[in-house]
Amino acid sequence: MTDERPIDYYEVLQISPNAEPDTIHRIYRLLAQRFHPDNKETGDAERFRLISEAYAVLSNPEKRAQYDVRYQQIRGERMRVVTEGAKARTEFEIEQMVRLTVLEALYAQRRANPNKPGIFDLDLEQLTGTSREHLEFTFWYLISRNLIRRGESSQLMITAEGVDYLEQHYEANLMRRRLREVNEPA
Repeated sequence: MTDERPIDYYEVLQISPNAEPDTIHRIYRLLAQRFHPDNKETGDAERFRLISEAYAVLSNPEKRAQYDVRYQQIRGERMRVVTEGAKARTEFEIEQMVRLTVLEALYAQRRANPNKPGIFDLDLEQLTGTSREHLEFTFWYLISRNLIRRGESSQLMITAEGVDYLEQHYEANLMRRRLREVNEPA
């Protein structure tokens, strides 16, 4: 099937894309032992196959480097967000766009991975193209309004209130973008 989504090996091993080789090896051994088909209590042949496949790629520096290039492209496509910072006319509009972009990214993450709905600050920095220092204000505001929250591993995740806010403001923001494009000279 060509429409099948690529496998996220980091997700399979339940590790960060920044994981060190020692961590990858340690986690692999733990998961392989748990899901090995010979384990009568928790054995799972398909899961074991995926874990072994992920380990074969991520433990080999050359294969991992090739995978990471594809992984960043896939992740960028999966969490595609629209940034209009260059077209924004004021700092207030830029901040509003960054807030909506953060909410869109967290919304997309929760929909794509309901069991792992969080995103680390560094990943949001890369997705939005905004420095961490500027994002701190955005995070403070969104957390204060209960639109996002920090999880146990310090990842940010969207709340139900954040989903409602995004859905209510997304259409208005989309209309504002369209009006701006129509009114701007070509």
